[in-house]
Amino acid sequence: MYSFTSRIRYSEIDVNRQLDLAAIINYFQDCSIFQSEDLHVGIDYLEEKKCAWMLSSWQIIINRYPLLGETITTSTWAYNFDSMFGYRNFTLKDEKNEVCAYANSVWILVDLTTGHPMKLTGEIVDLYPLETQLTMNCAPRKIKVPSDLQEGIPLTVVSSYLDTNNHVNNGQYVKIAQNYLPENFCIREMRADYRVSAKLGDTIIPKYALTNEGCTIQLCQPNQKPYAIVQFLA
Repeated sequence: MYSFTSRIRYSEIDVNRQLDLAAIINYFQDCSIFQSEDLHVGIDYLEEKKCAWMLSSWQIIINRYPLLGETITTSTWAYNFDSMFGYRNFTLKDEKNEVCAYANSVWILVDLTTGHPMKLTGEIVDLYPLETQLTMNCAPRKIKVPSDLQEGIPLTVVSSYLDTNNHVNNGQYVKIAQNYLPENFCIREMRADYRVSAKLGDTIIPKYALTNEGCTIQLCQPNQKPYAIVQFLA
């Protein structure tokens, strides 16, 4: 298990002085990056090999949102590698060692030259110690989209959305999708299903639907195929 400890900053909270979902995603993402960097298979290594880990899906469960100033510990570990997929869990705990949030995630190793998935090699995966999978009710990787969707206002990808792969960062899709939540909607679970990477200048067309279970947002290309699908459950 790889962990790091931090303190909730003002820049990471919402109007209720709570750590917001986007910040939780950032903590989880940073934790996995820190582990890879410390194992010397991080960004520089992957750039040299012309490949990158791309997130295929998130499932994040929120027990409670930590408050401004709280000390938290974020942890991550790989529990399986299979063909082109890597499987990773996360936890975010408070000073009492109680779990505030936890997650399951599926990653794909992509060849940046071709844009296609590539088979995992021992050179990369053997460095990650496999640990026991977190006990949780894992949702399917793919999200079913309701048939009756309303269309939101299209937006254009700007440079602030991009990460080191020059793609829209996975957390940005979630932030865009949150704009379509009803007022006072308290997110207790978030799922994200990533399909195609949006790049600088691309148009994203949001489509959304409210159901008894929550809210599903499909972030589409102009050809109506999704870049990503995000679902929030209360």
